[in-house]
Order: sequence, then structure tokens, then C-alpha cells
Amino acid sequence: MQTDLFFERFDALIQSPKRIVLACHVNPDGDAIGSVLALSEFLQGRGHEVKMVVANDFPEFLHWMPGADAFLVFEQDAESCKKAIAAAECIMMLDFNNLSRSGILHNEIGKTRCPRVLIDHHRDPDESQFYCMWSDTCVSSTSELVTEILLHYGKSNLTERCSTNLLVGIMTDTGSFAHSIYHPRTFELVSLLVEKSMPFGYIHQLVYDTMSENRLRLLGFAINDRMEVLDAYSTAIIALNKSDLERFDYQVGDTEGVVNFPLSMKKIKMSVLVTERQDQIRLSFRSKGNFSVHELANKHFKGGGHTNAAGGTLTCSFEEAVEKLKSVLPEYQEMLNMTE
Repeated sequence: MQTDLFFERFDALIQSPKRIVLACHVNPDGDAIGSVLALSEFLQGRGHEVKMVVANDFPEFLHWMPGADAFLVFEQDAESCKKAIAAAECIMMLDFNNLSRSGILHNEIGKTRCPRVLIDHHRDPDESQFYCMWSDTCVSSTSELVTEILLHYGKSNLTERCSTNLLVGIMTDTGSFAHSIYHPRTFELVSLLVEKSMPFGYIHQLVYDTMSENRLRLLGFAINDRMEVLDAYSTAIIALNKSDLERFDYQVGDTEGVVNFPLSMKKIKMSVLVTERQDQIRLSFRSKGNFSVHELANKHFKGGGHTNAAGGTLTCSFEEAVEKLKSVLPEYQEMLNMTE
């Protein structure tokens, strides 16, 4: 849907006060939380009653973000989430483009008949699910799109709180501006946000320099004891089972960013983190250059995402998941070993 058509329909939806629910994907990250928080403040400023819902809790290093304590977490308060969704006159979905990515919110949102709005930057959205959508894979983050939305209605909407939350979203989804920067506009927007936000150095510290001892030791263990380098495929795999995570008293978000470290090796083109959770195996993929982990994750692991960052899941044993991953690598050997 073209941007002008999006704003035409979005304008119509927000002209009069409504009960609006903002939802983001399961296992929310900085972009999901930041974009929802900023859009929520904007909508509340226009007289709407806004509820922010998420399937499960987000990492501790994001809890400080302005307004984050207002999130309704389904795993902690299912009834309040169900009540908010059932009463919604509009549901806005941020940083995911298919109901299945909302986790246990999927069934509740699926029951509703109110208009749905999509604001997202992932590939292959299910357009049939939405009344209006702004889906752009050539932006750094959903927070970048929300920044554009707020600017569309006036620069005054970039309050300190909104700017801080949006800056966190862009910063975390680009690995501190190391990747996913497709055009200069991203930095133009970041400049505006830095001007209005909390001090940037302090924001960076709150996100990246507040590790617990256990989390730091888990990182060291993951690289030293659980990283396997497969030179034939220019690939590194870090595989952490339940016992590994329990050994370091795993908390939500403790493995955030671990998958990026193997890419610092010159010879590695793809890095994969495999973690064993309660009812499934999660895989996080990262790559360099033009090798698409989205294609790999989508074809073999019921997932997807972006060219250089994607995720997937398997419902099998931990050992079977690792073997499955290794078994598909020969299919991509030529592309993985191709020089840019």
C-alpha cells in the first residue's frame, strides 16, 4: 500500500477518539517496544484510550524505557489482555506482519473484527489481514517508520519520551548503527531524535552496559564452549541447551546479541544461535553481505525476517535441531563461500 493511501486511511481512523490496542511480536526486542511506546504516547495525546499488549515479557535492559511499565503482558495477566483486545475499536500491529508472530495473542486478535493497522519492515506481509499498512523492507526498523509518522503530524510530537524510545528502537535493530542502514534518511531521523531525547551516551549505557554477571559469563561460555566453526560453509553455530541456560540462571534477553559475535571473524559469513526453550527450539540467523538468511529460515525453519537477520523455530529435540541445521548447509555452500 502506498504511503499516501496509508495516511489517508490512518487519518480517518484516528480522527475521533477510540479504544486502540497496540501489539508487537512475541519475544519483543528494542524496536518492538520502542515503536509501540512512541506510537502509544502520540495516540494518547490525540485523545485515544490506548492499551499496549505483548505475549511475554521483554528483556530487563529495556524495562527502564519511558512508559514501559504500562505494558500488559499476557503471560502475567491474560484476563486484562483479553479484555483490552475484545474491547478494541482498532488494533495496530507493530514490528510483525502476520498474526502467527504475536504468539499467544494470536487467537485473541484473530477473534476481533475491528480494523487492523500494520506498521512494519519485515518481508512478505499478509496484506489480507489489514485495513491499512505501511510495510517497507528498506528501512532500518519499525521505529524509523513510527518516527516518520510522528513527523507527518508535526515535529512537536517528537517529545523527549518518544524520541528516547524511538532511538532505542533504531539503535538496537541496527546493532548500534552497524547494519541495516539502507539510506541517509535513517541518520537524518536519528539526528532529530538525538536532539530531543535523553543523552545518547546514557541511553546506550542503559541498553548495552547493564549486564548481570551471569549474562556476561553465559556469553563467555557460549563462545568458548558452545561455538562450532564450520569452515567448509563459512558458518559458526552456537548451540545452548536448557541445562546450559539454567546453569547461568537464564533471564529473558540474556542471549540477546550473542549471535552477532561470530560474524566478527573475517572468515564467517553466517552465524546461527540455537537455543532450547520449554516447548520448541529457536534459531536466530545473522549474515554478512548479500547472503539471505531470510530465504534459509523461511524454507527450512518456518521463519523469516530480513536478508541479514532472521529467525525460525523447530519442534523436535535439541540434538535433532542442530543436525537439521547442519544438514541444510550443503545446499547453500556455494553462496556462503562466494566472495562479495
